[in-house]
Amino acid sequence: MKFSSPFASLLALVSITAAVPKSRNDGVIRIPLARKSADVAGHVDMSALSAHLFSVSNKYRQTFSAFEANTGYAHPLSAKMRSSIRERDVPLINQGTELWYGEIDVGTPPQTFNVSIDSGSTDLFLPSASCMDCAGHKMYHAAASSTAKDEGKIVSLSYGEGQAFSQAFLAAYEYSSNFAYPDFQPDGLLGFAFEEISGLEAKSVFETISDSGVLPERVFSVKLSSTAGESELSIGATNPNLYIEDTLTYTAVTKEGYWQVNLEAVSRDGSTVASNSASIIDTGTTMIITTDAAAEAYYQDIPGSSNSTQEGMTYYTIPCDTIGSYTPTFSFGGRGFDVSEGTFNLGPESEGSSDCVGGIAGMSDLDFWVVGGIFLQNVYTVFDQGNTQVGFAELA
Repeated sequence: MKFSSPFASLLALVSITAAVPKSRNDGVIRIPLARKSADVAGHVDMSALSAHLFSVSNKYRQTFSAFEANTGYAHPLSAKMRSSIRERDVPLINQGTELWYGEIDVGTPPQTFNVSIDSGSTDLFLPSASCMDCAGHKMYHAAASSTAKDEGKIVSLSYGEGQAFSQAFLAAYEYSSNFAYPDFQPDGLLGFAFEEISGLEAKSVFETISDSGVLPERVFSVKLSSTAGESELSIGATNPNLYIEDTLTYTAVTKEGYWQVNLEAVSRDGSTVASNSASIIDTGTTMIITTDAAAEAYYQDIPGSSNSTQEGMTYYTIPCDTIGSYTPTFSFGGRGFDVSEGTFNLGPESEGSSDCVGGIAGMSDLDFWVVGGIFLQNVYTVFDQGNTQVGFAELA
């Protein structure tokens, strides 16, 4: 995999517990997550929304390219994007403007960084001390770490006070403009997907720790919320205090690489608008994004709805006074989960507008669903590597 932005691959000690006040002594880590919102003065920042949709498209081009490079064949969901994928050429880009992020420690002595938690990618990267255009971000100083060493790919990863493990790690020499602070608040990205889509042909931090056998369970789980202090990443177990246990419903991962599952149905006002669709569960994407045809089918016949398309990305609006009547229900594993008006309604299209932006958008080069934060804020989500499945539960 070739990156268009300069990187160094380093050997360093990486801890995902020391920076976290909620970590525990039973092998389970609770990491509080923060979030930056793209809301501007009471309405949607449409330039940020457009950039988000474009960056999601680029993200999947990157990871589809990595999948093909790593496995020797094209990913089954990549057909519409393949014509624009340049083999093994992966630019470093911002995946969006609304991200949930937490803290990790890197090096000895530890250097603390905020990283976006992304189930839709695999690799860990941070800005290096030599990074250009990284003002506002904390940069990794390899020279200050006794465990730092240029190893081509490998990094030493520690779990709490336990052993060290081999782990891929990227230190960036240059950030593109859409990683600029404060628009992009985390220092870097921490991927939680599978090795098949790694640009380094390497396991994620989570896979490395999970495969070592030190976790109580081979799972990570998240609660995502726009309310400060209510978002959390759990590694090694779920947090039963955050969800209603008898609603926890699992669905099998259908293709390793992404956390890809069958979306049994999408319904609106009791009518099914999509069924048995491939979907990827992606904490690093804010919107719910689907094919142009599926998005059009969702908003069809909603009075007063309209759309706008730019560079293959289409967003939709619904009158603000009725949008709450047209929220979706997503069905996984035989159970339906409702999306609230508060998460589906992104807000007025512009200052003073009576039309509000809906949380489902269309993309011309997709033929699957990307299920992001608009849905995930309504459920507790369990990513179960041990049983290769994803679980959803109603929030407590």
